[in-house]
Amino acid sequence: QVQVVESGGGLVQAGGSLRLSCTVSGLTLDDYFMGWFRDPPGKEREGIACINWSNGNTYYADSVKGRFTISRDNAKNTLYLQMTSLKPEDTAQYFCAADEFAGPDAFIEYEPGDPFHYWGQGTQVTVSS
Repeated sequence: QVQVVESGGGLVQAGGSLRLSCTVSGLTLDDYFMGWFRDPPGKEREGIACINWSNGNTYYADSVKGRFTISRDNAKNTLYLQMTSLKPEDTAQYFCAADEFAGPDAFIEYEPGDPFHYWGQGTQVTVSS
């Protein structure tokens, strides 16, 4: 049984940093892309970053480029999102997802309803001004 579990969310002041984790069990990720999405309050879900698990290539949405860094730990089967220079508009429920067929465009140009194979349950990030 595949499990995808996010952690690391919380309340942080604007300008601060936070690191999210996403641990996957029951799945070999070598042929997968994994990525981070977020649901801002009152807005649609957006894809913000993804990584090719096999070669480590990373891709970012313009809204987070230069501030967020996606990485993975192969040994721990864990995906990370290091968030710096946080802004109140980064407040959202953050989700990770894995898919063996989707490439970077599918993650970064995500449209509501696009199918991804495995999703986590989400972790809340709140940035106060």
